[in-house]
Amino acid sequence: MPPFDKSQPTNKRFKQRKSFATRRQEVAGIRSKFPNKVPVIIERYEREKFLPPLDKTKFLVPHELTMTQFVTVIRNRMALLPSQAFYLLINNSGLPSMSLTMAQVYKDHQDEDGFLYMTYASQEMFGR
Repeated sequence: MPPFDKSQPTNKRFKQRKSFATRRQEVAGIRSKFPNKVPVIIERYEREKFLPPLDKTKFLVPHELTMTQFVTVIRNRMALLPSQAFYLLINNSGLPSMSLTMAQVYKDHQDEDGFLYMTYASQEMFGR
């Protein structure tokens, strides 16, 4: 059997693929090596039909980057057309203020495992 290819998207969410202890340990290592970066997990909304999957789910983002700049990075990675809209939800619930830095968003919304979780979708998903 061929080895598991980590680049292939799976149907399982990051939290389902890795135990809490493993995730905490991973964040501790990342934070000690890169103290000025925010560990972010970005996953596609499970019922998303229009936006392409990202080539990876884990990002190390500089503290001083604003949400506007980060959205631009994600847009470019997905190669979206200017006419294609997408939303980044934090912890599957709210849209962050685009003027906040990643450090501020991380401080307010980091998960207990230490990652900042975001979901992207082509429409606002408040009315799920």
